[in-house]
Amino acid sequence: MLKFIIENNENYQPGLSIDCVIFGFHDNQLKVLLIKVPHSEKWSLPGGFIPIDQDIDTAAVTVLNERTGVEGIFLRQFAAFGKIKRNDDHFGKEVLKYLNIDPEKGKWLTRRFVTIGYYALVDFLKIVPNRINSNEIIEWIDHKEVPELILDHKEILNKALDTLRIELNLMPIGYNLLPEKFSMPELQKLYETILDKKLDRRNFMRKITNIGILTKLDEKKNNVAHKAPNLYSFDKEKYDEVLKNGLNQGW
Repeated sequence: MLKFIIENNENYQPGLSIDCVIFGFHDNQLKVLLIKVPHSEKWSLPGGFIPIDQDIDTAAVTVLNERTGVEGIFLRQFAAFGKIKRNDDHFGKEVLKYLNIDPEKGKWLTRRFVTIGYYALVDFLKIVPNRINSNEIIEWIDHKEVPELILDHKEILNKALDTLRIELNLMPIGYNLLPEKFSMPELQKLYETILDKKLDRRNFMRKITNIGILTKLDEKKNNVAHKAPNLYSFDKEKYDEVLKNGLNQGW
């Protein structure tokens, strides 16, 4: 794929790229989707170059799909990264030789690229990545156990995580990340996992209840060791309304 882009680089926006941070939540774990190419010992975020005939938001969807096969998720643009020497020596002579790219044509890769970051929070059981390139590895990795990443991808990942935590105060989350029926401790654990801190149980319940997006069900959770907690569901209409209008609270 990269060789094809180099040989047809007139079809791509020079000096501009996209990197996607895809967070997956399941079983109280926050994971990130990473790729490892055979010519590098380091991992990377799914990223690529921008077709000259596509809007940037459309290109982000294209890039993610071409690298991972993932589609049908909403990507949010969150920051641009453009340090002067961010991609110096990333495509050295040995890499170009491995990829069978002519060094003269490879100069297109060695110029300074500003990358635009996009992120999404998904249920990774519903998002199944596919290896488009059989030589690449694609894996969900716990966000606290991320191995060494290429370029400034760790900085991009950290910025995306900070953005997610900030936006947690501005909009509700949980719909499509939790079962249709869930307990208050399960919802609280979702927030704690993303925020990476413990929350006071009573304070959390008061705040989340005041938002008005939950419906308390006449059911309790089964198969628990202690007192069975009440079950809740999201009021989709109210959830969408709050999502549209935003919140103003802190966790």
